[in-house]
Amino acid sequence: MQRLAPCLMFVGDQCGNAEEAMELYVSAFEGSRVTHVERFASGDAGEPGIRRARFEVAGSEVLAMDSPGPHAFSFTPAMSLTVELDGADALDAAWGRLADGATVLMPLDAYDFSPRFGWLQDRFGVTWQLNLVAA
Repeated sequence: MQRLAPCLMFVGDQCGNAEEAMELYVSAFEGSRVTHVERFASGDAGEPGIRRARFEVAGSEVLAMDSPGPHAFSFTPAMSLTVELDGADALDAAWGRLADGATVLMPLDAYDFSPRFGWLQDRFGVTWQLNLVAA
């Protein structure tokens, strides 16, 4: 068996936010859920925080972790989580949840490539592209 899942590593000033981010993401999309959480043990370098977690968003598995070590990188808009939705209400609800404290990269609007699309970088630095799929 093979499968691909994006992994979100919360580093720098975002380290320690993996659990809060997961909770936001599963609340934004109907049918999403956290499936596994392994926390750092007391006294570990990453404690408190998430050593490794798995959650499902819009039918896809995503991994998350906090990484306390020094890193020369963080999240970038060059890599986005893209969710295609078949209902405007579901898209608007997800956008509303993710947009709190976010930086909007492309406002939620109609574009020549989509009847409703928006791109944002959430308050944790993760970028999301939400797209309404025309029926």
